[in-house]
Amino acid sequence: MFQQMQYFISIVKNHSFTQAAEECNISQSAISQQMKELESRLGIQLLNRKGRSFEVTEAGQYFYTHSQDILESVSQLIENTVKIVKPEQVELKVGYLRNFGTTEFLKTVSQFSKSFPQVKINITSGNHEQLYELLKNGQVDVNFADQRRALSNEYVNEFLTDSKFMLAVSRSAFADERTQMDVSELADIPCVLIADKEQREVDESYYREILGVKSEFVLAKNYDEAQIMVASNQGYLIVNDRTQNQLDAEIIRTVNLFNGKQQMIQKYYAYWQADNSGYYIESFAELLKKSFLHK
Repeated sequence: MFQQMQYFISIVKNHSFTQAAEECNISQSAISQQMKELESRLGIQLLNRKGRSFEVTEAGQYFYTHSQDILESVSQLIENTVKIVKPEQVELKVGYLRNFGTTEFLKTVSQFSKSFPQVKINITSGNHEQLYELLKNGQVDVNFADQRRALSNEYVNEFLTDSKFMLAVSRSAFADERTQMDVSELADIPCVLIADKEQREVDESYYREILGVKSEFVLAKNYDEAQIMVASNQGYLIVNDRTQNQLDAEIIRTVNLFNGKQQMIQKYYAYWQADNSGYYIESFAELLKKSFLHK
């Protein structure tokens, strides 16, 4: 049936049995017979024939559109299957979220390399937006990053873990020893943002619209600079219960960050383009998921 679908697509695309027959290297009588057999198999008319011309029926238009999607998926399936047996040129390009911490990721890379020694792993680190652009442009195959957008059907989204958002402040910043604080209480205190000038606008938008930050922003180039600014009471830093370990606990303390009565949570996913899913991408994501389940 796949072959008949290809013939039908060629006929509709060329709007000609003659040209379709030439394109498919088959005789005109043979391609006409194949169309009759396809319509008989489906039990419907795909083409309304009018002498030497024809019109595509409504059902035929639907079949034409979705046949192309199916054949593209079959081609991708065949390509990915062949790569398993003939993997000499296989490369897996993985995007990794900078500053997350490497334990689970390194474990996954090690296990994957052991299971698939024929696959070369190319790793690129970056922040969320950098990794998103690389994935969107096909420069990485699969990303490990935090969630900053609504999940899209254009991507396969594999949930990995979540972390509580924390507020990092100098130990001398507040007189009380509270264990939680609402983001609305921080409006008069600057928020330290670790970003370059090009990234600032995107990150500020995320902090404003998603996290509900009302504070003005001050920029830090890296974690060390941000920590110095927090320690000297120049502002607060938003971290989570993973990245808080990078802070000096003797100088800086962390408390749970709330928005209203809700503890703020940061979620992490492995995600890749749905039309680029393959055996090695899925295997890497599965190993990464297991590394978080068994941490």
